[in-house]
Order: sequence, then C-alpha cells, then structure tokens
Amino acid sequence: MIEDPVMEYVNSPEKQRQLHAKTLKVVILSQMFGGAGLAAGITVGALLAQAMLGTESYSGVPTALFTLGSAIAALLVGRLSQRLSRRAGLAAGFLAGGIGAIGVVLAAIYDSVPLLFISMLIYGGGTATNLQARYAGTDLALPAHRAKAISTAMVFTTFGAVAGPNLVNVTGHFATSLGAPALSGPFMLAAVAYLAAGLVLLLFLRPDPLIVAKAIAEQQRIAGVRHQDDQSRVQEQSGNVKGITVGAAVMVLTQVVMIAIMTMTPVHMKHHGHSLSEVGIVIGLHVAAMYLPSPITGFLVDKFGRILMSYMAGLTLLLSGLLAAIVPGDSMPLLVLALILLGLGWNFGFISGTAAIVDATTPRVRAKTQGTIDVLIALGGASGGALSGMVVAQSSYAALSMSGAILSLLLIPVVLWSRSQQKENG
Repeated sequence: MIEDPVMEYVNSPEKQRQLHAKTLKVVILSQMFGGAGLAAGITVGALLAQAMLGTESYSGVPTALFTLGSAIAALLVGRLSQRLSRRAGLAAGFLAGGIGAIGVVLAAIYDSVPLLFISMLIYGGGTATNLQARYAGTDLALPAHRAKAISTAMVFTTFGAVAGPNLVNVTGHFATSLGAPALSGPFMLAAVAYLAAGLVLLLFLRPDPLIVAKAIAEQQRIAGVRHQDDQSRVQEQSGNVKGITVGAAVMVLTQVVMIAIMTMTPVHMKHHGHSLSEVGIVIGLHVAAMYLPSPITGFLVDKFGRILMSYMAGLTLLLSGLLAAIVPGDSMPLLVLALILLGLGWNFGFISGTAAIVDATTPRVRAKTQGTIDVLIALGGASGGALSGMVVAQSSYAALSMSGAILSLLLIPVVLWSRSQQKENG
C-alpha cells in the first residue's frame, strides 16, 4: 500500500513539478560539496602514491583503486536506492567516501601504503555517489527534459570540483601546519566535503523522488494493465536492452579515455618542471570543462538527440588525445587546451549516455540498472587509471594520449549500430 503523502504527489502533476524542483535544489547543493570531494583524488592521488612508493610505475594505482571502489559502491548504492530510496543510497555512499578520505590522510601521516590502498578503495564510494546523484534529478523529469535535468545536477559539481584543485596549496599549508604531509591536505577537504554532501541528502531529500516515481509508474501500470501486451511487460521488467547497451558503451569508452589521460597529466607536468599550483590550475580547468558546459550540452542532447552528441564526444576526445600527444610538455597553454577538450568530450558522452539510459529504463528497475552500468563505467576508469602509469613508464605520455585518441574512435561503430537498430525497429 502506498503511503498517503506519496499518493498526494502521485495524483497531482503540480506537486510532482514542485517536488522535482525541490529535488534538483537538494541535489545541486550536495553536488557542490561532492565535487570538492572528488577533486582531491584526481589532483594529487597519483602524486601522493609516487611520493610514498618512490616510483611512478605504480602512480596510477590509487586512481585505479578509487575507481574500483567506485565500481563496488555504484553497485551497492544502486541496489540500496532501488530497495529503500535514493536518499538512503546516496547518503550512505557519500559517508563511505568521507571515511575513505580520512583513511588516506592517516595513511599519509603514518606512511602506510596498505592503509593508503584500502582507504583509496573506500574513498571511491564518494566518486560513485557523486555521479549517481545525477540520476535523482531525472526521476520526476519529463522525457523531453531529462538531459536538462542531468546537466543541471552536474553543472553545480563544477563549483566544488574546480575549487578543490585550486586549493591544493592552501590545504597543503593547512596539513603541514598540523604536522601532516602537504599532499594529504586535499583529502582533508574531501573528508569534510563528502560528509557534508551525505548530510544534505539525508536531511532534505524528502519525499524521495524515486519512491514517488515508482508509485506513479505503478498507478499507470494498474490503469493500463488490460491493454498491455507481452512485449510491453518484458520491457517493463528489463528495460530497453539495446538502448541500455548503447548508453553504457558511450559512457564507458569516454570514461576510459578521460581517466587514462587525466591520471598521468600531473606526473607528466611535474617531469617538465611545472609547479603543484600549475598542476592544480590545469586539472581545475579540466574538471570545469567536464561539468560547466552541462546546461548547453543538456539542451543540445534534448534538442538534437543522444546519437549526434555521442558523435561529438568521440570527435572531441580524438582531438584532445592528438593534441596532448604532440604538444611540448613545458607548454602550459596547450596542455590546458588539451585537458579542456578532454573534459568537454567526457561531458558530451556522459550526458548523452546517461540520457539514453534513463530513456531505456522504467522506475521499477531504474536505480538497480543505473548502479550496474556505473559499475562498468568505474571498472573502465579503473583499467584506464591502472594501465596509464604502466604505459607512461614503459613508453611515454605521448603514447598514452595517442592510444586514448584511437580508442575514442570506437564510439563511431557503437553509434552506427544504434542507428541501424533504430531503422530496423522503425
């Protein structure tokens, strides 16, 4: 039996619009904190590992671990959200991320590599949750405005994510004033940010948008059950498998390319004499390009479709990889341009892929499916992060970037297959 407060929203389109607007505001606030939390790992994670291990061959391991942790958390957050609520799943994920960040700080203080690796794994829970929060904004969005809802949730991640890398020196000075290594400072910020994000969702994401969306879908199912054919029942249980496959493939490929190149950029810059503050600027602008264009991208995805913007993702990532491969390592402006293109290509692919997933799923299976897909995204990122350090150690940053450019071309056959399937079904 659906509770009366939920039924009040089910039977009122106006209240649904109000709840959707409120949900977006809560998600936006949590994303601002969450963005600051995720920035620590991508900015100084590799540098911290390099300092503690004394070699760069395994400097990509922390990125691999927190993306692997992100994979595990994505599965658990998705399952918990489906079974209980978005609020429970997202709050638990951010709490785990905060605990992991605290563990990284302790690992740096006591120079414990095992604790560092375990903590980076747990820290990944915040990364997964920060990404899954985008789905909460789509639960009550109209189909024609889903990409806009995704982009609205994502763009406000920019504030925290850009501030984080640019606070590397400030947080580093704060850490050293406490007797801790400077590179642990950003993780102190991450701990506070992730815990704050979880608290915001726990207190204010009420009524839960996914519970209301499932109640609306259930009422619509009961009303239309007499006219439902067998094929419709199968799709209601599993979603549109072809649409899910394409959306997942687009997001996984863009994640692998982005993580691989981004992970080794700080190490590459340090080799060419760039300061830690310059690394922070480049990564900050990269993260800004990942999230700041989201409103425009969301409009374009809703206006021109998921397929066109997936093409644009592949093209932009190709240009980024080629540029990163050929520019001189001491050229700050060209490195900035390459990393901005890398973030922009990820943005195109991530929003178009996410919109395709929401289109292809129903509320009865949506959170569970989204969590499973985010596992694949995280595992793809973990692979990219782990292999990136080895590729650079055995070859060069240019070889890594060129490999990323070539890999981005795989988006073309994926999208072509999607279009052929649409024509067959049309």
